Amino acid sequence: MKYFFECCDCGKKYTENFLYLCPECSKDNSPGIPPRGVLFIRYYYEQILPALSGIEKFETLKSRHYIDILPLKSINSFPNLRVGNTPVYPVELSGDFKPINQFFVKDDSQNPTFSFKDRASALVSAFAKENGIHEIVAASTGNAGSSLAGICAAASQKAIIIVPKNIPPAKLLQIVMYGATPVLIDGNYDDAFELSLKASKEFGWFNRNTAYNPLTIEGKKSAALEIFDFFREKMPDLIFVPVGDGVILSGIYKGFEDLLKLGILKKIPCIVAVQASKSDNLVRNLNSDTFESRPASTTADSISVDVPRNFNMAKHYLHKYGGMTALVDDKEIIDASGILARNSGIFAEPAASAAMAGFLKYLYDGKTGKNSINLVLSTGSGLKDLKTPMSSFSLPEILPCSLESITKTMSSHDSI
Repeated sequence: MKYFFECCDCGKKYTENFLYLCPECSKDNSPGIPPRGVLFIRYYYEQILPALSGIEKFETLKSRHYIDILPLKSINSFPNLRVGNTPVYPVELSGDFKPINQFFVKDDSQNPTFSFKDRASALVSAFAKENGIHEIVAASTGNAGSSLAGICAAASQKAIIIVPKNIPPAKLLQIVMYGATPVLIDGNYDDAFELSLKASKEFGWFNRNTAYNPLTIEGKKSAALEIFDFFREKMPDLIFVPVGDGVILSGIYKGFEDLLKLGILKKIPCIVAVQASKSDNLVRNLNSDTFESRPASTTADSISVDVPRNFNMAKHYLHKYGGMTALVDDKEIIDASGILARNSGIFAEPAASAAMAGFLKYLYDGKTGKNSINLVLSTGSGLKDLKTPMSSFSLPEILPCSLESITKTMSSHDSI
């Protein structure tokens, strides 16, 4: 087998075809505390493309569709949807931001179900297909659930999605339209997570849950490979990533780390973990010996998490590679959404806009150099959650059908 599992806590290695968590470290896991025993998937790097130099090695890796560093037998196991290969746009900010001309946005809303989560769902689905698994369950605040539902629809697999009652209607509608089975519970994401674990054990369903299933981290690392492919030798100085459970953050680090171990990447860029200030359970506990959870309450539902399931791995990566953090409040998130939309044409949901808000905060505080390269990872479409922006932005009033109405509107709009 070309891969093995390694526990991020105790470092023990396992050569089984699949494991959820380290059997030793996970023995004492309990609700309310980030789980121990989350697993890395490692490869026998010394056997992969040993003879080539950096960029040549990457080109060969890319031409093989990265199959050498994926826990799959064949790239053809993926569903027949275009997942990943999302664009990176250079953006020139206007007004007070005019001097900043090295700013880029990677727009993952262009995935099939309009979010970054498709990267993880596609790999979980492909692995399930190769192993004769037909039913997959997930707990979700919306994006992971709608993603798994869409990907499973394309792969003729059954998806069961357990979601909290406050899920945005657009995301719930996606789940229903894709033909998945939604289970709407009177509880929050953490309640849904625990219920999904019980369901997996009771019914034998394959569990997609973030971090609990190590394939989710491997799926999300594909964005890092694409970032390297776009920037090559001139990698970003700062990459801003929205953080809830910490899996996207860990996935980006894992992709870069794989390239580092293969001798393709010389140095991992500085990654900034951005959390909502009212859902800061990962960032706030990074330098503490004990974990303290506070109830999360933010309009950015996709990163609203009481217990970040990938806390230990995210902490490991941030400390090992000198990552940074940022906390942004809900107003900063909504304001950033408007700034991003007006300057780039990208309408991002609140969780995705958090990364933009983190970049703007660093910009205001002078933490980005004038000629530095800055990348914001925009992880989901604003059409997935219209309630939040509609409560903050005014829609136009109905006017008579006349030229005078146009003149009046233009005048008032120009004065804003």
